[in-house]
Amino acid sequence: MLKTGKQHTSELQDGRQVFLNGDIVEDVTTHKAYRNVVGSVAKLYDFQSAPENVEHMTFEIPGSKERANRIWQLPHTYEDLVERRKALVSWTELHGGFLGRAPDHVASCIAGMYMGVEVFEAHDKARAKALSDYYCYARDNELYLTYVIINPQADRSKAAHEQEDEFLTAGVVDEDGEGITIRGAKMLATGGIMANEVFVTVIQPMQEADKKYAISFAMPMNTRGLKILSRKSYEENAGSVFDYPLSSQFDENDAVLYFDDVKVPWDRVFINQDVSMCQQQFHATPAHVYQNYQAQVRMMVKMQFLVGVAKSIADTNGITNFPQVRETLGVLAAQAASVDALVHTMEVKGSMRGAYFIPDPHTLYAAQVLNQQLYPQIMTTLRDLAGGGMIMLPSSVDDFANPEMRDLINKTQKSPTRDSEGRVKLFKLAWDAVGSEFASRHTQYEMFYSGASFVTKNHSFRTYEWDRSVALVDNILDSYSLEDEIANLSDAK
Repeated sequence: MLKTGKQHTSELQDGRQVFLNGDIVEDVTTHKAYRNVVGSVAKLYDFQSAPENVEHMTFEIPGSKERANRIWQLPHTYEDLVERRKALVSWTELHGGFLGRAPDHVASCIAGMYMGVEVFEAHDKARAKALSDYYCYARDNELYLTYVIINPQADRSKAAHEQEDEFLTAGVVDEDGEGITIRGAKMLATGGIMANEVFVTVIQPMQEADKKYAISFAMPMNTRGLKILSRKSYEENAGSVFDYPLSSQFDENDAVLYFDDVKVPWDRVFINQDVSMCQQQFHATPAHVYQNYQAQVRMMVKMQFLVGVAKSIADTNGITNFPQVRETLGVLAAQAASVDALVHTMEVKGSMRGAYFIPDPHTLYAAQVLNQQLYPQIMTTLRDLAGGGMIMLPSSVDDFANPEMRDLINKTQKSPTRDSEGRVKLFKLAWDAVGSEFASRHTQYEMFYSGASFVTKNHSFRTYEWDRSVALVDNILDSYSLEDEIANLSDAK
């Protein structure tokens, strides 16, 4: 049986320790800060389990007649990768790309690590078995995973082991025959409020003296001693869906996790205090490419959504046929098409890695570099198109309940293509995508979710075929020589 929304929601009523506004949240599924986004995730699971979507959204587990969501699929061919992408697109369309850490993201990371399990086997066969078993367990139980792979910022001029508090960053404080004990903090558990489990590791460069922090493991979000420090909830402050259609439904939340001497059993430990292996788990396996390929699929859908907002604004204001507006929309369309093209190119230029077909790494990293710059540009373009339309709106949905105010709204919110309610509804949506606190968080998120810009640019540098480009230059340079030119001059004389 495939997981349903009701099942996933009930799984979150597990006693997890979430801190918000000075209190402990008793139940994230009913609390006003999280209940709507939990409902949005539930719709993803209801969508996959609907009879008409099962073939599209799931695959048959090899060696079994059971099925699992395609987020766990290991593509053996180009066609497998495309089928998986189509399923990811269908899920993403349900939230317009605004759930940046929906269940398909970290599943892609774990699946990518599993596709490179031989790297773990060369490191430690016991840890490799733990990873293999966990992939199967997470797949078969349809776990929604978040991850924390970044250390607290603190004093960024110092390494983890140089911080004033030795266990500011989560690290191993003890180990025994049962497992390791973790103390300290990690960030950012985006989506952690409604996830089943968390994958904990580090992707940042480390020194050998940082060994105690070089760990990789997974655990349930309700593990004893795991404290979830939630940021402010935009959903809680959004009011109605009409006023904040995105904030009220898709605020996936972000959290700092604090591990208060948390025991992790060995069958959940994938790396234990090995600096080199922490980097290899991402870059010597398909993990980093596979997880970020999913992120680019999501961005592709989100770009289509934002371009749709732009066109709707222009139509609503009756300015679509203005030459300068058509030019602006044409640029937006080209930008959206470039993201779409890059995703498809990653697939077409993909290659086999052992038994698995993997997206092209450099095309992926090129897309990340471009999209980090593109997203804030698109936000500015949407602001230009909307002008004051996103600001001069009724204060809330309550205004429509007042007959006198509703009459005034009908007189003042005019559009050639929509009635006053439709116009207000659209511009409320546009503001929530561009100008609200939720929107500001998304701009920051899209600029940094794949790392600082110098990180993504270095990934692009690292994976580009420089030899091929330089060879083109050398071929031209080698086609002539100074001596030949001097000889030609002599002959001409």
